[in-house]
Amino acid sequence: MIKSPKFAFIKARWHAEIVDQALVGFERRLAELGINATVDVYDVPGAFEMPLLARKLGETGDYSAIAAAALVVDGGIYRHDFVAQAVVTGLMEAGCHTGVPVLSVSLTPHHFQPSEEHHSFFSEHFVKKGAEAANAALEVSAMYKSMRLNAKAPD
Repeated sequence: MIKSPKFAFIKARWHAEIVDQALVGFERRLAELGINATVDVYDVPGAFEMPLLARKLGETGDYSAIAAAALVVDGGIYRHDFVAQAVVTGLMEAGCHTGVPVLSVSLTPHHFQPSEEHHSFFSEHFVKKGAEAANAALEVSAMYKSMRLNAKAPD
């Protein structure tokens, strides 16, 4: 019997109506491929909270891969590029620490306005990025599973 993959999907709640579209793309892509995967969804207040949760989820050993989605925009008060860099670095460190692949579906546009045009553009873009994350989650989890199965037993 082949075990179905289990993924965690973390979503930051800032710009939730846009960020949620990444999960739509992720689940849609799995369905298109006929993959019967479990996707556990976790909401966090903002992007900055994603790396610690990714690490805690990875430590459980329950997931084949973890995806984390956020839209980090320049709000004019702080430098969003610093936040984005901290988040991506934290996600990478979570994966390295736990051995579970952690995928970033985090976008940091240089120019974002709460207009219908930008809302529509980024919503569509997150669907695409979610689908790409599903592809990556499947590929990387299959690679790691193959590596474990093909590992040579110690002499």
